[in-house]
Amino acid sequence: MKKLTAVLLALLVQAVFSPAALAQDGKAALVPLPSVDDFSRGEDGWSFGLGFGVEYETAYEGSDEFGLEIEPAGGLQWRHGDDVFFFAGEALGWRGVRANSWLLEAVVGFDEGRKESDSDDGRLAGLGEQDEGAELVLQARRAFDADWRYWLVGRVVTGGNGNLGLFGVGRRFGDQIDGTGSELNVVVVVHDSEYANHGFGVNSAQAIASGLNQTSLSGGLRSVGINYNFRDDLNDHWQIYGEALFEYFSSEVRDSPIARSSYEAEIGVGVIYLF
Repeated sequence: MKKLTAVLLALLVQAVFSPAALAQDGKAALVPLPSVDDFSRGEDGWSFGLGFGVEYETAYEGSDEFGLEIEPAGGLQWRHGDDVFFFAGEALGWRGVRANSWLLEAVVGFDEGRKESDSDDGRLAGLGEQDEGAELVLQARRAFDADWRYWLVGRVVTGGNGNLGLFGVGRRFGDQIDGTGSELNVVVVVHDSEYANHGFGVNSAQAIASGLNQTSLSGGLRSVGINYNFRDDLNDHWQIYGEALFEYFSSEVRDSPIARSSYEAEIGVGVIYLF
């Protein structure tokens, strides 16, 4: 409830400091999407933003336990025309616009892994530790029009734990070209058997140690989901952002003994100072 109150307060701040109240400098972001960090203010060269966010989210994939977590936000970026290279947290990547309607992105990041201690109720006891591992994320968005009002999105995540794919459609609200405003995405997520069993499978050794039924999943549909993003400039330096995510698992995932809930959810809000 406290987290929901914080997000509602953030939305109120967004309304108060809307474009009607704050003059825009007219500088274009790489793409006018609030889900895409762009600290360049439309100019080539280095840019830097630093801040933090507060998230209320599930403790691990499939968990029915929720908790608050503080995460760093922002990053270091270098822009040259329609290309941005960036370092943010544990992610290093590139994104670029092609033909004014394609947003392409490649990122090397890390999967956080899973620890038995992630469950305060002991639901992961006996399943062992999953270490953090590197993964490659490739993403493309194809806009239907020049102002990025609607688009298709596709994403592939690959690494040592298998492969995941995401496909969906998005809608942007607001007329700003500086990356502020809000957007909504509806997606379908699929995974191969290796990725599925990494998150929700229980092998024979884990079954003996945990008391859970041995479980093996096949590849296919993982979930359907919806997420909402907003971003607004409070003044020349301070920026506020927020995100809400809901993911409903497929029947096979829900049948896993690791999935104590039929869904995963997250809601968060944060601030970034632009230097």
